[in-house]
This record gives sequence, structure tokens and C-alpha cells, in this order.
Amino acid sequence: MVALQLLGSLGLLIYGMRMMSDALQKMAGPQLRYILAKMTTNRVTGMLTGTLVTCAVQSSSATTVMTVSFVSAGLLTLAQAISVIMGANIGTTLTAWIMSLGYNVDLTNVVYPSFLLGIVLIYKKRHRYVGDFLFGTAFLFLSLVMLSSAGKAMDLEHNEAVISFFASFDTSSHLTILAFLAIGTLITCIVQSSAAVMAITILLCSTGVLPIYLGIALVMGENIGTTATANLVALGANTQARRAALAHLLFNVFGVVWVLIAFYPFVNMVCSLVGYDPSMGGQTAKLPVVLAMFHTCFNVINTAILIWLVPQMERAVCWLLPEKEEAKKEEFKLQYIHSNLVQTPEIAVLQAQKETSAFGERVGKMFGMVRTLFQENDSKDFAELFKQIEHEEDMTDKMEIEIARYLEQVSDGHLSDETKQKIRQMMREISELESIGDACYKLARTLDRKLEAGKSFNAHQTERLQALMLLCDNALTQMDTVMHGHRSDHDIRETYRIENEINQLRNQLKAENVQAVNDHEYDYAIGTLYVDMINELEKLGDYVVNVVEARFGRQL
Repeated sequence: MVALQLLGSLGLLIYGMRMMSDALQKMAGPQLRYILAKMTTNRVTGMLTGTLVTCAVQSSSATTVMTVSFVSAGLLTLAQAISVIMGANIGTTLTAWIMSLGYNVDLTNVVYPSFLLGIVLIYKKRHRYVGDFLFGTAFLFLSLVMLSSAGKAMDLEHNEAVISFFASFDTSSHLTILAFLAIGTLITCIVQSSAAVMAITILLCSTGVLPIYLGIALVMGENIGTTATANLVALGANTQARRAALAHLLFNVFGVVWVLIAFYPFVNMVCSLVGYDPSMGGQTAKLPVVLAMFHTCFNVINTAILIWLVPQMERAVCWLLPEKEEAKKEEFKLQYIHSNLVQTPEIAVLQAQKETSAFGERVGKMFGMVRTLFQENDSKDFAELFKQIEHEEDMTDKMEIEIARYLEQVSDGHLSDETKQKIRQMMREISELESIGDACYKLARTLDRKLEAGKSFNAHQTERLQALMLLCDNALTQMDTVMHGHRSDHDIRETYRIENEINQLRNQLKAENVQAVNDHEYDYAIGTLYVDMINELEKLGDYVVNVVEARFGRQL
């Protein structure tokens, strides 16, 4: 039963940490994304940003995965990401201090009021994320209380077998320290929670059976093992994202190496800071504080050393992970989003937005091909460009499906109302963008039919169609501007103004066409092709308006 209580407490600890982190990410929402994207102007601000965000969300893994996602989406440079990751390592030390507090202070008085207030706020939907955070905090504190009581129930300090087992290790040997470092790394990689390993270490040290030197070796291993999350997430991402994850590993490995070189003097110095003497027995109440202090000193000093070597770290990871030459004709792959980066749904929306903007650029370039095709007279060049437009239309179909599939994955997570609304808007945007791609292809097919029929537009028709195409191009340019900026910086009325001009010119051209056919200025067949072009260009303008309205949050 004690073993089950111990395992259940660890499970509750991991769940509480996850619940707190998710709730804080939902509460912060776009503000958190803004902080990570904007407040990283130099290495020092980047480090401070990583520290503050990790202290807020109580998860260095969440911050690191966010950072890797940002690098993948092109929102952070590799150098900025490295400084944020350094800060995340400092921020995660707060978790160790909270746990050490749980072994020295009775947290029961905090747990039950947090549960009560949390459930009240959850039922008041307006503040449900605050309620989730309080529930997560209560679970975290409750798990620490349960771990402490489980440790007392195990009575390890009077268990001769356990005491003799740990006493059999030579704490003065670097080989023993390396062995426990490897154990800490392995366990953290398996359970994917540095907090759980820290809790086990504090539990064993607080009972007095695990010598402080071995406990600190486990903490060092936990620092290396916690990098596994970001590296696993980055496996399927682009090279820059993998480099950011590798930089996290190098940062912690570098720290472990220099601590191992000066291990005993450094540990003794940390112990002296909290008034603990490793050579004396007892004083078990101070051991959780020693572990928390070591964790803090390790990460702060490591950051203080490496913050000035960010360019060198950047060159090192670029050398270790060189950019691979990819075949020109590779399989279709999205540029910014990857399905394995959906671990932080609130942040994944940013990558989807970036990919949607790239989708808008693609259809804009596709329309540019149509304008070139309209002026092409050489049949060979015409056929080659038409084939390229066909290929682009196929790509737009695939982009719509892949982005939609990704958004569906993201929507399966626990999201804030604002993020859910953004996903709905993006679903509408990609549908309308694909319709623009279809319109471009239909325009190209109409021009192809005209060529096959041996027909041609007269000078007046050509001039009028070019004028209509120019308006559509202006609409697409305005759409691209809106998609790449913040909606508060733009005015939707400009899009409506261009659309009105398109509609007016469409009506005028159709009326002129009826008159021209009646006056036998050109035959009915070329008049039909002419009207088909006019109608499709006007539809393209409508699709553009729909995209912009979706970006502005306007409903159908």
C-alpha cells in the first residue's frame, strides 16, 4: 500500500504540474506568444524572458517546446532560442524550491481551500482557467503532502537493507557519481518529467538514506534527461528546430561536465550556503533545501558562463547538424508546421497562422502566373506555364488538407475560447484560399480553351481584362498584407473598396460584351470565353474578401 501511495503521489504530482501549466498557457494565450516572440531582442532579454515564462507556466519542457516551435515557424532565430532556453533552465529551479517547501512546511492548510475556490471558479465559466490553475496547484501540494507521509510510512531511515545498499556506494568515487548521474538521466527520459525525479530524490534524501552527493548526481542526470522532450518533439521538424533542441542538450551537458570537474568543492560550497555539513549525520530537514540550492546554483552559473558564448553555441550546433541538400523534386511538405509539434496547442496556432500566410502568398504567385499566361503567345511556353499552374493547383489542394488536419489535431487539446475562435477562422481562410487556387486554374483552362479553338481577344477585350486582373492583383496584395500583420493595424474597408471596383467593372464589361456581340464586333464563342474570364475574376475577388473577413473575425 505504501508503494502504491508513493506511485500515486508521483502520478498526482505530474498531473498537477501539467494542469497548472496548461491553465497558465490558456490564461496567457496570445500574451504569452507575444512575450516569447517580441521580448527577445538580445541574449539577456531572451534569457530573462525564458526565466519569467518558465516561472509562470511551471514547466521548462513547455517553454522549450514552445521555443522549438517558434524556431520551426521562423518566429525566433536560433540565437534568440538559445538564450530563451538558458532562461528556461533558471526558471525551472522554482519547481525544486516549491518541492523543498513541501517537505519543510505543512501545506494541508492550503490544499483544501484551493480545491474549494477552484471548483467555484470552474463552474463560473468566465474564470474557469483560474479555477483549473488552483486545482493544479492543490493537486501539486497534495501530492507533496502524500509523498512526505509516504516517506515517513516507509521508515527508510530504520530499514537496514536500504541503508546498507546506499552505504555500499563509495560517495568519494567519481565512478559512483557518474553511475547515479546516468540513472537520473535514464529515469527522467523514461518518465518524461524532471519534477517526478526531483520529487523521488528529495524523498530519498529527506529520509537520510541517500547521501547528498548521490542525490545531487541524480539532479544532474535529471537536467540532462529533461532535454529529451524537446529533442523528441523536434525530430520531425526542420533543421533549425532540431538545432534549438540540440542547443538545450549541449547547455546542460556543458554544465554537468564543469560541475563534475569541481564536483566535491562545488557541492561543499552549496552545502555551506544553507548551513549543512555533509560529513555529519542528521540534519535531514536541510537536505531538500540543499538540492534546491544546488539546482539553482548549477543553472545560474551555467547560464552566466554560456550567455556570452551564444554565437559559439550557434556555430557548434550548426556544425553538428548541417543543412542537408534536399532534392528539388521532393514530396509535398508544409514549410512551417509539423504534426509532432502539437504538444503545446496554444503555441501551435502560431505555426498554423504562419503556414496559412504562406498559403496566401502561394495563391498570389499562382495568380501572377495566370497574368503571365494571359500575355503568352508562344504555344510551347504557354504549355509549360499551364502545366506549372496545374501543379500549383494540386499543391493548394494538398495544403488545404494538411493545414486542416493539423488544426484538427490542435483542436483536440484543451484550448482557450480565443484560440478556438482562431482555429475556426483559419479553417475558413484555408477553404477560401483553396477556392482562389481553383479560380486561378479555371482562368488558365479558359485561356487554354481559347488557344485550342484558335481564338484571340481583340485589343479592347485584352485591355479591359488586364484592368480587371490588376484590380484582382491589388485585392490579393491587400489580402497578403492583412494576413502577415495584425488586424488592428489594417482597415477592412480597403478590401471592400477594391471589391466594389471589381464588381462595377464586371457589370460594365458584361454589358459591353452583350452590345459588342450584337454589333458583330466579335463572334459569340469568343464573347463566351470573355465572360467566363470576367465571371471567374469576379469570383476570385469574392474569395479574397472572404479570406480577409475571416482574418478580421467577421462571420459569414
